[in-house]
Amino acid sequence: MTPLSVLAIDDERDLLELIKHYLVRFGDMQVETSVSTKEALTKVLKSEYDVIIVDYYMPEITGIEFLKILRAKGDTTPVIIFTGVGRELAAIEALNNGADFFLQKGDDPKNQFRELVHMIRQAKERRSVGKSMGTSQRIISDVMSFTPEPMMAIDREGIVIAWNGAMEELTGVTAEIMIGKTDKAYSELFFGKKRPMPIDLIFSSDAELAQWNYNVVSREKGVTIAWTRVTRPEEKEKIYWMRAMPLRDGKGSFMGAAGSVRDITEIAATLIKEPVPSITGEDQAAPATTAGTGGFLNRITGKAKSEYRAGVKSYYNDGNYDEALSHFDKALEIDPTLSHVWNERGLCLKDMGKYEDALKSFEKALEITPNDEEYLYDYGEVLEILGILLRQRKFLENSIKTFAKVTEINPNNASAWNHMGICIKESGREEESRQAFERARTIQRMKKDKMFRRKRETLA
Repeated sequence: MTPLSVLAIDDERDLLELIKHYLVRFGDMQVETSVSTKEALTKVLKSEYDVIIVDYYMPEITGIEFLKILRAKGDTTPVIIFTGVGRELAAIEALNNGADFFLQKGDDPKNQFRELVHMIRQAKERRSVGKSMGTSQRIISDVMSFTPEPMMAIDREGIVIAWNGAMEELTGVTAEIMIGKTDKAYSELFFGKKRPMPIDLIFSSDAELAQWNYNVVSREKGVTIAWTRVTRPEEKEKIYWMRAMPLRDGKGSFMGAAGSVRDITEIAATLIKEPVPSITGEDQAAPATTAGTGGFLNRITGKAKSEYRAGVKSYYNDGNYDEALSHFDKALEIDPTLSHVWNERGLCLKDMGKYEDALKSFEKALEITPNDEEYLYDYGEVLEILGILLRQRKFLENSIKTFAKVTEINPNNASAWNHMGICIKESGREEESRQAFERARTIQRMKKDKMFRRKRETLA
């Protein structure tokens, strides 16, 4: 049997050697390595591989950009994105651009390499039977396991292909029961009967959504956010907040849809006073109505802003961190898409010395707003602190990559160059660190130093 040929790409040479050693010894594979995605693209042009493994964060050309280039050229070689940061949106990005699997680097190399061998073999098998062109049901399921938000996914035929643990908890119905269900069976769990949900209406207009009494909050970057009020016989009224987005393969073909559902009844109870349209037991679509919609939405967003303002006051004016966290958490309970609140929460946790918790909060902010200079800078600082305190290289390397991204966005951020230099020096690369420090000093000498910080009053 011919060994599988694998191309592994990572800018961490030590890790690359570990991957190669394990795959050759325990996976019986032929492995080529590359520390550069540019070099890897040259290799791909000259040779064929059964599977390609690439790190998510790579200098010059990222793992996702590398994947996009491959798919744009019509190359269908299975790709596994390997990363040290497990984020829901990063995984979705990999999935939507044609990745076959998404594996998070962990603290247990033996188990993660064993999983890597399994993924390589499975990816090869899928390609052999012509399945690698589509999205992977397993990836979708893995992506959704990253988040505590109740989530599900359907394929383009409307068949349920993913149902996460939070959705099981919300509905009381297990994934084992729901996977494979079709004909909008999932909607019965919320409405008591089959009817379209936003996940079924992602390409419908706002007016069409309104016909089913969905009040659209926003439709940005392909994501539909809407809420609805449901009345069922002999049951208390419920209000659901729903999100839905299309899933596409690397060529942009529609493959299905992902959606989430949150029960915001308790939150809304203190905010709604005027009547709003509700879905009843009628079988036909209700007429489009907007009575009370603006009032409810304004109260939802207004309450979140009020909690954020209170949190900022407790944090900056009073120095009461616990109280500030309580306000930030209430704001996020109302609207978990407020990236600035996640970031503010992270800063608060950092000042409390809870660095790992702060890291998670910054990651949530960056999931929502990935290329924000301020969020990246704050994230990089905590990675730096953890790297120095714990003497763990992975944090330092991720901090270097993060500050590098900050300097790409704003080359005149002297503080980012300085922090990058500190992390590089801690990693034992003196010459590289001197270059970063010199860049910071040059910017300061030329009086070009600038760093973006948003005015908090504009967000409140």
